[in-house]
Amino acid sequence: MVAPLTSHEPATGTLLWQGEPGNVDAEVARARAAWPRWAAQPIAYRIETLRRFVNVVRKHEDALADLIARETGKPLWDARNEVAAVMGKVDVSVAAYSERTGQRRLEAALGARQSVRHKPHGVMAVLGPYNFPAHLPNGHIIPALLAGNAVIFKPSEKTPAVGEYLVKLYHEAGVPVDVVRLLIGAAETGKALAAHPDISGILFTGSAQTGIAINRQFAAQPSKILALEMGGNNPIIVWDTPEINAAATLVVQSAFMTSGQRCTAASRLIVRDSIADKLVGEIKKLADRLIVDHPHADPAPYMGPVIDNQAADGLTESFLYLMSNGGKPIKHMVRPHKGLPFLSPAIIDVTAMKERPDVELFGPLLQVIRVSDFGDAIAEANNTRYGLSASLIGGSPEQYNQFWANIRAGLVNWNRPTNGASSSAPFGGTGISGNHRPSAYYAADYCAYPVVSAEIETPRASIGVGLKDIDVSVMGD
Repeated sequence: MVAPLTSHEPATGTLLWQGEPGNVDAEVARARAAWPRWAAQPIAYRIETLRRFVNVVRKHEDALADLIARETGKPLWDARNEVAAVMGKVDVSVAAYSERTGQRRLEAALGARQSVRHKPHGVMAVLGPYNFPAHLPNGHIIPALLAGNAVIFKPSEKTPAVGEYLVKLYHEAGVPVDVVRLLIGAAETGKALAAHPDISGILFTGSAQTGIAINRQFAAQPSKILALEMGGNNPIIVWDTPEINAAATLVVQSAFMTSGQRCTAASRLIVRDSIADKLVGEIKKLADRLIVDHPHADPAPYMGPVIDNQAADGLTESFLYLMSNGGKPIKHMVRPHKGLPFLSPAIIDVTAMKERPDVELFGPLLQVIRVSDFGDAIAEANNTRYGLSASLIGGSPEQYNQFWANIRAGLVNWNRPTNGASSSAPFGGTGISGNHRPSAYYAADYCAYPVVSAEIETPRASIGVGLKDIDVSVMGD
């Protein structure tokens, strides 16, 4: 007998949700059967349905935010921001669909015309992460539905309650129950879903390790669409600036918002050595003031716990590894509540380390690297297989141009944090951060494919070269 899946509140350890794993074959069959009718609906019908979804989410806004906060541990204000992003996704997706996958008509010779239209792929599997369990899968699901696809959504096994609630909201808005299916399960369920022959594509957000495994699995299946968003080892460079306090604030926002559990979080601070002591001192002062508490605490915390004790243990071990291999602690990582995954924000100077691990430290752990040359700062920022987000704080316009031209990242900011990307722009990275299928505004690109048609109402044809002359002598009277 298959064991039930459970979800516990990170901040308290309380059981929040329990349910049975789903049946991959049954869910795929239901979605495959429902897809043609949904795809045949006019685009105006699908838009109207998804606009109703916004109203439904607004009606349940408080309940959804509360559930996100409880299941992820993120502060309630952070969860409310996520719900707002869920609602905002519909208007963004409608605009993107019109701009990037709309119909085109071009005139051709002899009264013909050439049409460019788009078709949905079929049944899309959406594999969601735990850090934004509503917003990030919704960022795939909405454009996929808008384009006419059916969707099977497997939420992270760490946040099934939010996934289940989100699917209920789609159905309440009028999306047919078989057009969006919920598939509960752990990693094995995700693997089975990705391997199913009736899946038309995988839209994935998660770790590089899992994304690379999916990419290998699809290597012999070029007919299936694959969109991967796989995190980052993101740098933030601070160069010459008189605004040390503002720079410190931007670094703290980049490194510690959502307890560092954002794929765009800054994990490496690369700073000019002449300002390093002053800057790092201000960062530590601010980090010391950050409230770490349960999601509904008063006063409101800046950080909640990380997702579970396994994640907290891994981050603690990473800090100890860095410290034992040449890193100098600036602010130690502390577990303030025994048995619960709360972590204090941690800062460690790794300048003296000979080999720095190129891994995504998905939590509140900031590494400091001091350099003396701006070119060396860019080289250090690029010293990673990832390439999602990068920021320059300070510097001249010429240095920003140099940074922009040479940094390997899909999101490049100046005097802004590494995180907080807009849904109205493309979102994606290079290296092992993605597979060149950016999401957000560009999600429309992987949810439908272009079909080019040459069209004319009356058949016309002639062959003007390469034919033998007609022998009139053999022709009858």
